[in-house]
Amino acid sequence: MREAVTTRNLSYSYPDGTVALSNINITIHEGERVAIVGPNGAGKTTLLLHLNGVLESTDGEVKIFGKNVNEAERSEIIRSVGVVFQDPDDQLFMPTIFDDVAFGPMNLELDEDEVRRRVKNALDRLGLTGYEERCSHHLSYGEKKRASLAAVISMEPRILVLDEPTANLDPKSRTELIGIINELNREGVTIIVTTHDINAVPQLVDRVYVLNRTIIREGTIREIFSDAPLLRENHLEVPEVFKLFEMLKCFGYNCEELPLSIDEAIKDLTETIGTNGGHIHLHIHEHTHEEMEKVKHKYRYDHH
Repeated sequence: MREAVTTRNLSYSYPDGTVALSNINITIHEGERVAIVGPNGAGKTTLLLHLNGVLESTDGEVKIFGKNVNEAERSEIIRSVGVVFQDPDDQLFMPTIFDDVAFGPMNLELDEDEVRRRVKNALDRLGLTGYEERCSHHLSYGEKKRASLAAVISMEPRILVLDEPTANLDPKSRTELIGIINELNREGVTIIVTTHDINAVPQLVDRVYVLNRTIIREGTIREIFSDAPLLRENHLEVPEVFKLFEMLKCFGYNCEELPLSIDEAIKDLTETIGTNGGHIHLHIHEHTHEEMEKVKHKYRYDHH
């Protein structure tokens, strides 16, 4: 499988000398869905801004489809990598939504018909048809979030990078946005996200990098979420449904692999009920309370 994003020994320090990234080595293949997670100040956004050349490091390298970002034509990188910022107001600055979504394609010097086709396609995909003449200042936060994504996908990037895509969204907007991101991935777009929304991780990605200025660990979602010391040391949570089933095990629920999502939980419960004559048997035994306290302590970050 072709490498879409490769970083080798990438390091970056802020102008005041503070180290933001140290010796970052990652490989993301074309069509993958990957999350970069870590505590506040871990360097997640800084790393993302290296992927499209907004930030340039003199230490290490970033390659997009095998081409060094610092050496490639700027327009080529912009065509390949679309970055959606956490705050949509950082992305929406034109008088109308049409202008915002058309801004990128126009800067690629595409003809007017192609620009209009791309704008229409992007707005249709994001459920924003009819918003062309509206001003971003008058939109809800969820609408702004969709408009900022439309402004990026109108460039038709092969790699889509999203910084905290589900932050501050209501449940409906969150579900819709996750659906759109996954639809783009099914069409071949490589997806890279940073997120604190741990419950969204199983819906959004297949593989995870844990970043805390350097790469601490890489693995599948299950490998990362099953490593309690890793999570504690890097101030990371696990999905709520994962915790629930870990608690159910204290009451005798037989579960080989803890579900990471609601869909996995439904599948597991259905199979368990099917093999137990239509019932789930829970009980309290002599070690139940002791085991429950261990689970509670495991995810309680005010204890040391």
